Amino acid sequence: MLTVKRLGNDEAKIMIAAAEKKSEQIGIPMCIAATDDSGNLIGFSRMDGGKVSSISIAIDKAFTAAAAKNATSFYNEVCRPGSPTFGIHVTNQGHFSIIGGGLPVKSGAAIVGAIGASSGTAAQDIEIAQAGIDALEAHWKRQKAGAARKRSK
Repeated sequence: MLTVKRLGNDEAKIMIAAAEKKSEQIGIPMCIAATDDSGNLIGFSRMDGGKVSSISIAIDKAFTAAAAKNATSFYNEVCRPGSPTFGIHVTNQGHFSIIGGGLPVKSGAAIVGAIGASSGTAAQDIEIAQAGIDALEAHWKRQKAGAARKRSK
């Protein structure tokens, strides 16, 4: 039997809140999706002003990053006509995204979920998604430090 680590609703909320904060800082309202390790949606936010067309794009970016266990920007680099991966973007009923802004979330070596952001440029979407991951990693670090303090008492 497998033991699987995956993101839960609390972690999704942490990432989405941080991504929204970063979106406000750069002045671009975003659509932000968080998925578990299999690419199933666990959290979503469409900020006021977030593009309607970006709803499904953000979800697809998070799905791709989790299910394929790689940043969506990686597939943009390698999915060119004539390359061995050309055409991957039309798989999974069209939900495989090659647009930057989908990032896998790691706990150690394991991919435990993903975050996808959409409404800006690919670079802006990546920046917003990374802010979500950074906040979650900081949360995990605080949790570990708190647990270590309790053990040392």
